Amino acid sequence: MIWSWTLYRYLARQFLIGVGIVFSAIMFLAWSIALVGLLNHTAGRHIDTSLVIGMSLLELPNLGLSLLPFAVLLGGVYSFVRLSRSHELLAIRAAGVSAWNLLAPSLSVAVLMGVVSVLAITPVSALLLQQYASLEAKYLHGQASQLDVSQNGLWLRQGDREHQSVIHALRVADQGVRLYDAIVFLYGAKDAFTGRIDARSADLKTGYWDLDQAYVSDAVGHVKFYPHYRLATTLTPQHIQESFAPPTTISFWNLPHFIDAAQAAGFSATRYVLYFDSLLMLPAMFAAMVFMAASFSLRLARLGGIGRVVLYSVLCGFGVYFFSDLTRALGESGIVPVVLAASAPAAAAILLGMTLVFHQEDG
Repeated sequence: MIWSWTLYRYLARQFLIGVGIVFSAIMFLAWSIALVGLLNHTAGRHIDTSLVIGMSLLELPNLGLSLLPFAVLLGGVYSFVRLSRSHELLAIRAAGVSAWNLLAPSLSVAVLMGVVSVLAITPVSALLLQQYASLEAKYLHGQASQLDVSQNGLWLRQGDREHQSVIHALRVADQGVRLYDAIVFLYGAKDAFTGRIDARSADLKTGYWDLDQAYVSDAVGHVKFYPHYRLATTLTPQHIQESFAPPTTISFWNLPHFIDAAQAAGFSATRYVLYFDSLLMLPAMFAAMVFMAASFSLRLARLGGIGRVVLYSVLCGFGVYFFSDLTRALGESGIVPVVLAASAPAAAAILLGMTLVFHQEDG
């Protein structure tokens, strides 16, 4: 039959409405749970409730991105079941429209949603999540150590509100345990500058940095040389790794630059490469969710198995989620290539969904 753009727009709109309804419902539920958890976490800290609510709202876009694949899956099921129960699918199929043409509008909308999410929403989400992390460090954890990587090396901050050290190094080794060409800026209370240390290298030991060939200057510029100088610290190798900004706090557009800078500084950027590749696969993941929704709902809805449709869809969503976690862990550990770890969940879901649709359509 000749394809009708009117029908195309109608099916696309129904799918978008279904995804919007489901997404709104699960977002409200997830935000409520997150807010309650944050309120419990801040209990007794004398933090204003409005600030806690604001922090939960800053985290909301990132939470929405993680829940959007489930919304596409369940929203697709909702729209397909609703069209089936109103006998609209029966009329469309009787007019000679194949299952593939029937799914084309939903697939187009899902892929477009994935592209918009990656290009437009992830930068906003990363910016808000950075603000959330800053507030969390200030009000929940005190002055936590922070690490920033640039093309000129790395910057690491350590200490508390009374004493802080800002460390710069041109190169690192052993994932930040050894620093080369290190400069340490020393600060006291209220960010008062108290001195500077220039050292050829710095090795992280238990409870201190061992600075080699160190020139220690005070606030007025008096310099003293030490073959070895100990700078107290509470940092551990694990703390340094955890001080890296989470991948979700970096904009999609800035990720390639950050990956290059981290690798140039001597750090492993595997989890950032994996996150970047996963974002590239997000439109394909959304398309996979449409195939999975159609494979479970088109036939079962006609047979009246609505409960089974919802159950199978939820189980499918959790299956894809746990498989994604598994492949991500394998990719970060280096057991499987990063590209394979990022693309395997979407590819597997698409192949499974298409197989089931083929079976129902031509089977």
